[in-house]
Amino acid sequence: MRVIGHRGCPAIAPENTLAAFTAAADRLDWVELDVRRCASGELVVFHDETLDRLSDETGPVAETPLSDLRTVRIDGTDEAIPTLADVFEALPDRVAVNVELKERGLALDLGSIVADVPNEVLVSSFDGDALRDVCEATDLPVAFLFATDWEDSLDIAADLGCRTIHPYYELLTADRIAEAHDAGFEVNTWTVPDREAVTELRERGVDGVVIDDPAFAE
Repeated sequence: MRVIGHRGCPAIAPENTLAAFTAAADRLDWVELDVRRCASGELVVFHDETLDRLSDETGPVAETPLSDLRTVRIDGTDEAIPTLADVFEALPDRVAVNVELKERGLALDLGSIVADVPNEVLVSSFDGDALRDVCEATDLPVAFLFATDWEDSLDIAADLGCRTIHPYYELLTADRIAEAHDAGFEVNTWTVPDREAVTELRERGVDGVVIDDPAFAE
């Protein structure tokens, strides 16, 4: 079972920062991160639409240029908001990366950034059109993220040509995991909240878990 550090595992460092990704890489073979575009055009690694929750700054990321984002500090620490390219430069080659797209229109730039990286890359999104753009612009594998509508979501994933699905963990029974496997999908599930849930999902046959704390899978 693969273990994927959610936003680099916020239990060990501020989410979606280089500190989180490098710390997670010492213990895990996979990390997950969120990508959106800032005002100056770069792809930055940040979950929220606005800066408000994680910093003392306010305003939409999409309206803030990278030069200003570089000065933002995350969660009261010295950590800054990295670009997607920054993260790949910091990670060891062996660490696979699940890139979650938070919006559409990122496929071409994403493809350019990861074209020559040695890391395995899997692209996920709740937005089927964002994944369709990736499929049309690159050869990167894609995974459909969803939290409801099991059967409809499997149909969407199949239509997109996904090799993997990323359902919310509370949707998963052993029968549903078997159904997904029979349909040709691998199943990575998010965000699994504790060690007991990880153990139960492993026993049900899940292929991967997305977690906030590496200790949940030890």
